[in-house]
Amino acid sequence: MTSEPTDGSYSVRDTLSQLRLRELLTEVKDRVEQIIDARDRMDGLVEAMLAVTSGLDLDQTLRTIVHTAISLVDARYGALGVRGEDGLEQFIYEGIDEETRAKIGDLPEGRGVLGLLISQPKPIRMENLADHPASVGFPDHHPPMRTFLGVPVRIRDEIFGNLYLTEKSGGQLFNEDDEVIVQALAAAAGTAIDNARLYQSSRTRQAWIEATRDIATEFLAGTDPDEVLAHVVVHARTLTDSKWAFLAVDDEPDGDLDDVEGLRISQCSGPDGKGHNGIARTAGTAIGEVFRQGKPLCPGDGDDLGLDIDLQAGPALIVPLNAQDSTFGVLVMVRPVGGLPFTDELQELAGAFTDQAALAIQLAEAQQRMRELDVLTDRDRIARDLHDHVIQRLFAAGLSLQGTVARARSAEVRERLSDVINDLQDVVQEIRTSIFDLHGGAGSSTRLRQRIEEVIRKHTADTGLRTSLRITGPLSVVAADLADNAEAVVREAVSNAVRHSRADTITVTVDVSDDLTLLISDDGDGIPENITPSGLQNLTRRAEDLGGTFAFGGNPDGPGTLLRWGVPLR
Repeated sequence: MTSEPTDGSYSVRDTLSQLRLRELLTEVKDRVEQIIDARDRMDGLVEAMLAVTSGLDLDQTLRTIVHTAISLVDARYGALGVRGEDGLEQFIYEGIDEETRAKIGDLPEGRGVLGLLISQPKPIRMENLADHPASVGFPDHHPPMRTFLGVPVRIRDEIFGNLYLTEKSGGQLFNEDDEVIVQALAAAAGTAIDNARLYQSSRTRQAWIEATRDIATEFLAGTDPDEVLAHVVVHARTLTDSKWAFLAVDDEPDGDLDDVEGLRISQCSGPDGKGHNGIARTAGTAIGEVFRQGKPLCPGDGDDLGLDIDLQAGPALIVPLNAQDSTFGVLVMVRPVGGLPFTDELQELAGAFTDQAALAIQLAEAQQRMRELDVLTDRDRIARDLHDHVIQRLFAAGLSLQGTVARARSAEVRERLSDVINDLQDVVQEIRTSIFDLHGGAGSSTRLRQRIEEVIRKHTADTGLRTSLRITGPLSVVAADLADNAEAVVREAVSNAVRHSRADTITVTVDVSDDLTLLISDDGDGIPENITPSGLQNLTRRAEDLGGTFAFGGNPDGPGTLLRWGVPLR
């Protein structure tokens, strides 16, 4: 048997064994905690991926990505920069309040360390941002940021943007595990963004299709063109998320495009309707370039659109309204200064929308011409029937009565028959005038006749006077301003006759040949010496202003007064 040591070595070995056991237990405990922490982080990553990929709204998806990234690595600040042609076109951030944001000023544009991720899209970890050679510092009022982790967000083979995280809690550094987790989140974010963009694109296209359908339906249903064009502008502004939209058209579409100096702004949609009824310049402007070349254009901030209005305009989209081989106008959409530029997809959709709107306009105009042709055809038929049947029968009746006059023995009967024959001649003349109006096809001629008849009726309704209106020649050739003057002359002359002449009959004759001539006669006492001359002076001035003449005097066919007012047709 071996004897027990007596020098205390047993107690030393026992102590060492206990220390090694404690170290092993501590190591096991640390590994278990690491496993639990890793499991918790993996669970958090899975939940974050589910949160990121659960939505289809693009803006909300981008904000969710930033929020979940901050939570996963316990950062204080986070942001997602969306790449554009010349840097960052969007910057979604979290951790900075709006008051501080307002003090800082403009959002980052992609310079410094942020630009490094744009030019070299690979993960970057830094202990101190200020120590990096690419750092450009922070603007005034910007919170201090030291630790940094940046990861690119890819969609297929495209770099969509970059995820930025700063200031890990407790002053710790971002480690390799943080980088791996954020990279995994960025991969899920790329898929989520792609799905959201596809969904948004499909909804956008559907909205454009519905707008095109509504516009075409309104045009083809015969809705007032100005009302439909106003809807075109509203749709364009809404669907492109613009602040203003304008429709500028060429009032002489059959002319040479190079000779057009300006387009009339026929419709406007915006916060205050600026620019309505204005002129868009075409010489050396973006609008002029689109109008002459017939191709869409996306001017940037500060470019001369051709609108002489202080809009503080930012990015714009101008698309042509093409009709066959020519352009008859442009549709202009404008965002405010600092707004996002218009995407290629929006340019394509807006172009297709305006093409369909232009086609609908052409079809509506063709339908309108067909309706007008139907009306003219019907007018010709009515005029032909009046001439071939009604007038011939009236002539026959008049000839029969003229033969009867010679055989009548009573003077009173002969006088009555002569009056009837004269009335028939007046009727024939009025029918001929109606035939002229029908062939003219213009509504203004009918309105002028109605206006003169209304003036006569209004001033003689309660007087017992007999009135007669005789019209010779086509009223359709009388311009609107001459028609207004003619109505005023008849009103003044008939009013004077009713008040001063003590007549029994008033005759108004309208003759349209090389001149427009009005003859107003009555069988009264003539013009009294004490009549106020202001009314007659008005008639004289109207005639002289239009290059015509006015005269009055006794009626050569009997008692009364004759007024003659004549002006050339212009």
